[in-house]
Amino acid sequence: MTAVIMSQTNTSLLDEVVQWSQETCRQKLKSVLPKLTSLHNTSESWDDHIRILKIITDMFLPHIGLSELEDECFSKILPKAVTMFESMIKEILDQVGGLSSQNTELCALLRNVLQAMVQIIDALSSCVRHIGTFEEAPDLDAIRSLPTCILKVLKETFQHCKESEVVYCGRLSLVADLLQGLFKEAYSLQKGLLELLDRVSLDSSAPEEEVFDIVAMIHNLLDICSIISNLDIALHANTWKFLIKQSLKYQSLVEEHLHHGDISNSLCDNMLVSFNNCVELAEQIKHAGLQEATQSPEYKLFQKTAKMCRFFANTLVHYIKEFKFFLTKYCNCYHQLYLQIISNFPPSLCAPTLPSALSVELNAAALVPMDALLHQLLPLRPFAQFVLQNDLRLAADHELPHCLLLLSVLGQLPSQPEEVLQLWYTGSQFSEETPRLPLHQALFTSFRRCYTERRVPVLLPGVMMKGQAQVPVTLHNHMCVQLCASVAALPPVYFPVLERCLVDTVLQPDTQTALLATDVWCFTARYGTAELCLHHVLLVAQLVKSCTTECYQSAHLGLLLKRMVFLMTPDHQMELVAHFPPSEVENLPVWRRVLLRALSQGARHRVEADIIDLTQGALTDWQNGGYKLGQVDKVNMVLFPLLAVVRMQSSPEEQCVLSAMRIITQLWLRMCPDQVQTHPVLQCTLQLLLSISAILVKNIEPQVICQALLCVDNVVSQKCADQLLLAALEFLSSLGKIFVPSDSQNEILPRLSSLFAVLLADRAGLLQQHALEAFSQFAEITNHEEVISQSLSVEDTKTRVVNYLSKTVNAQEDVESRLQRLKLETAVIEQHNERLEMNTGNTPNTLSAEAVADSEPSPKRARQETSAEDEYSRYIQTAASALKALQALTEGTANVPAPPPQWLEPRLQELQTLIAHISTARRTT
Repeated sequence: MTAVIMSQTNTSLLDEVVQWSQETCRQKLKSVLPKLTSLHNTSESWDDHIRILKIITDMFLPHIGLSELEDECFSKILPKAVTMFESMIKEILDQVGGLSSQNTELCALLRNVLQAMVQIIDALSSCVRHIGTFEEAPDLDAIRSLPTCILKVLKETFQHCKESEVVYCGRLSLVADLLQGLFKEAYSLQKGLLELLDRVSLDSSAPEEEVFDIVAMIHNLLDICSIISNLDIALHANTWKFLIKQSLKYQSLVEEHLHHGDISNSLCDNMLVSFNNCVELAEQIKHAGLQEATQSPEYKLFQKTAKMCRFFANTLVHYIKEFKFFLTKYCNCYHQLYLQIISNFPPSLCAPTLPSALSVELNAAALVPMDALLHQLLPLRPFAQFVLQNDLRLAADHELPHCLLLLSVLGQLPSQPEEVLQLWYTGSQFSEETPRLPLHQALFTSFRRCYTERRVPVLLPGVMMKGQAQVPVTLHNHMCVQLCASVAALPPVYFPVLERCLVDTVLQPDTQTALLATDVWCFTARYGTAELCLHHVLLVAQLVKSCTTECYQSAHLGLLLKRMVFLMTPDHQMELVAHFPPSEVENLPVWRRVLLRALSQGARHRVEADIIDLTQGALTDWQNGGYKLGQVDKVNMVLFPLLAVVRMQSSPEEQCVLSAMRIITQLWLRMCPDQVQTHPVLQCTLQLLLSISAILVKNIEPQVICQALLCVDNVVSQKCADQLLLAALEFLSSLGKIFVPSDSQNEILPRLSSLFAVLLADRAGLLQQHALEAFSQFAEITNHEEVISQSLSVEDTKTRVVNYLSKTVNAQEDVESRLQRLKLETAVIEQHNERLEMNTGNTPNTLSAEAVADSEPSPKRARQETSAEDEYSRYIQTAASALKALQALTEGTANVPAPPPQWLEPRLQELQTLIAHISTARRTT
């Protein structure tokens, strides 16, 4: 009964109050407001609650002073308003399952609830508007409850609107008008609140409670941003602007309390979502053919989305700039964002093809800010440690973007202070540091991992040159220019690190990466002084000398040495000769790699003379030692530099040519085809002889040519090294330059045709291409046309040659198929290079030439056991080959003008006696 009386009393009070004028409300404020706030907190009915709330905010709030708002009003009514609002949301979620157009009662109930929610928001807006009527800016302490409660209501409202399609599940049309009104009221309320908070200010002495209020407000706004991202572009952008503005406004107070990771990650996510939406819209515009229709709704939406993308990118950059030292834990996120953005632009293989106008806008929105982002990240040690780690594992589509990121870092470093240069250029210096590569080494490593992009090849903008149009260039060319430019700007203190990077890169197994390092190293040598160039050449020469076997390191270093010798002064070339005398066998690996035409005349003559003398001496030693198979490797060692000498000669009458002819004639006549087939060391000899003979072919006797063809025939019939087959093709092609005498044609021409036919039929792609080239060169210049027809007796071979000569293009694979094939081949190449790297026994691994010289020699391979039959076969083949060569000398067919010595006859008698003794011993056993 009491409750009823009280209810009647309360009702009569409310009925009385609503009749009052504003003046009466002002006069009775002190006595009536406490009663109303008490009634508000004890009321259970939504209708009563809203009625009281409206009376307070409409009739009494205008008469409350700014200093009294929090204690007399806000703290007493707003928490209850929030509670009631949340209960309304819960009621809708509980009841909405039964909503339908037939259930008019429930429909009316839910619409009433939504209208009640709108009224609560309207009451809160009245609070905000009232504070705005005061000229002075409010203290945060004077309105503390208001922002907190409004942000809670806004969050609930926007979340409900966002989920409305799911919540109302096909029955949205029954309440759509009220939901739209609810959103508009919330939109307006937030706008008013942000304007109000913008007027609030705290000084550095603000109490901790107010600081925490600001931090909580910023975090609540961040939550709201995540909710409204898909609701309204303008609202989303304005909320973010205010959030960042408040973070910077109170930076010194809040920076240690903010959730920097959540804020920056949310910016990254929003930028990426906007960017991906832009890409999708651009593709839709392209497919619809609307790229020229700049007034179409699709195009305008694209521009709005691109604007948001630019906004988030610039906001992220600004936030990182101000709070970078609180964001070091999130460098991997920024790296990932950079890669994801860059991978959607050319030259990335996964980049979509977009109309140029849209690409320009997208570039301005996303790509340009990435440079600014990188600029802010450069001083951060964790960022450098992350991107420079040696074992950084990336998705295949992100290898090229990472490489371009490193190139962008390289381009920005010259304007950075010394500590930043040291961070990037030197790599980790101490064991307690997080391991990181020097930037140049990381660039070479990244380039190496871009296998597919190099083979496509992707194209990048070239250097703008005066009077010339900019042309696209390969990744190799682009990186070479950028790296060389960085060398030109590199402070001298970092050159030792650069040299170590260049050495390491030349010594790794990927040839194109080694070529890039070679290009940069040659620029470095040429850019510096002549003495620096000499220092580099001597270093490389020592490294070449230290490679004790034929390996990829030796080939890479040899190419580098070959190019660098061209950059030396004549005096320094003589110094190179003095450091590595060609007369000493251990220096021959150096001179086999040098193009002698790079040398001055004096140096070249010295090198040629020493190599010829050394080669002749080695051949004499082998002869005096009884032509033992175990000594053939020493002969091979001198044949490599002899090939370099022969390549330099232009006249067949030069002394070097004549000397070389005598040497290779002796060797050819010592070659036994059967032995070549079974002994790899002789196959190496054969390869060298073929290469030398291809150059001197016009001076070779038919008998020697016949012997060479016999040897080639024997090795072609079995599986042998590709290098040997390539040398054989080079030799066969060179035979087109000569006319075979008629008395030798029956012996040479059929064998030549047979060899061409076999090699042209080879299905291996590389060998087949070389065979076609060699045969076409032979056919173009030969006088023996019958060889051509006999080589093409097989129809399939003939068709292949005809197609090659007529430049007929086989059916080409489509772009996508080719790309997939290249990606599959990339895995094979990577595995191959990894296997090569695991076998580092002969790798020179120091920068110091002295250290290389003092390094331990590689252990010798264990001798392989052979069967007794193999032993007999080997020695009898050696004896037969030696006797044939001796016969050629005595009959004058070996182009040796000297007569037989007098001791020859007695020695032949001794050999006959020895042969008879062996035969007798064999019969008795």
